[in-house]
Amino acid sequence: MAMKAVLETPRLILRAFMLDDVDAMYQLMTVPDVIRYVGNKPAQSKQDTLDYLMQHPLRDYQVYGYGRFACVWKETGQVIGFSGIKFLEEISETELGYRFLPEFWGKGLATEAGKAVIQFAQGLGLKRLVAVIHPQNEGSQQVATKLGFALEGKTELSLIEHQDLLLFSRTI
Repeated sequence: MAMKAVLETPRLILRAFMLDDVDAMYQLMTVPDVIRYVGNKPAQSKQDTLDYLMQHPLRDYQVYGYGRFACVWKETGQVIGFSGIKFLEEISETELGYRFLPEFWGKGLATEAGKAVIQFAQGLGLKRLVAVIHPQNEGSQQVATKLGFALEGKTELSLIEHQDLLLFSRTI
């Protein structure tokens, strides 16, 4: 089942990732400030990025019927980040995640996109979402709190080794 939903906010269009988004995703996987807290090693090549798109967002759409949305800046049509839900098999939870290019930080876009994604998740019949956040990532913690998430405890993910991560959650 492919993810057909397209969401719209005042400044963004949220749509499924496509293979054509490889250049935008490459930026989201290599800019040091963007990946500082997410455990990803920088993508080594565009081919690595293409493989990632196929093995993660595109696979998630097929397996779960949802995944991360590409966030398109309406003004320019540029993919400037992602926001969406992803089933984390490792902890059996559905996570709201977001990542934006640094020049778009501090504009409330993660919160704006997150609100639309939460409504989308409600429409799927999901009852609970989590946000797994590095303890030093204060910006993401603020976004999660604005979106109605509360700190529930700590968890670990193999992607980010040797680090207790904060587990925020909310019912929807």
